[in-house]
Amino acid sequence: MARVEEGKPYGWGRLHAAFQVLEGLAVGRTELGKPSQLRETTRTPRNAFLRLLPKMGTHLLIAREKGGRHAEAAEVVVGDMTRLIAPERMSKDNLDPGEAAEFRQGYDHQIGLYREKWGDLVV
Repeated sequence: MARVEEGKPYGWGRLHAAFQVLEGLAVGRTELGKPSQLRETTRTPRNAFLRLLPKMGTHLLIAREKGGRHAEAAEVVVGDMTRLIAPERMSKDNLDPGEAAEFRQGYDHQIGLYREKWGDLVV
């Protein structure tokens, strides 16, 4: 039996966390950590990420222009994003309650890693 950490929903939770942190690094706040936004991503993961991707470039540029720890963190987060987007088709379907729980575990894990590394930069 596969570990939760190896599942797609867990990885999507980690990816959502990366989008949230990049947005926070760029603009100093984010809506992506709100329960409604997390639910939206678990409803239709592929569509949610397609809506977030166009903002990624702008957020990366703004965070990198800040220099220092913001720039360093943005570089790492975007690198994580490229690894967290699996080379396969992402689900358009709603996650069932078990998958949604796995998504949340992945999200919490990734946010925890970023907070451990960058503390107050993670909003």
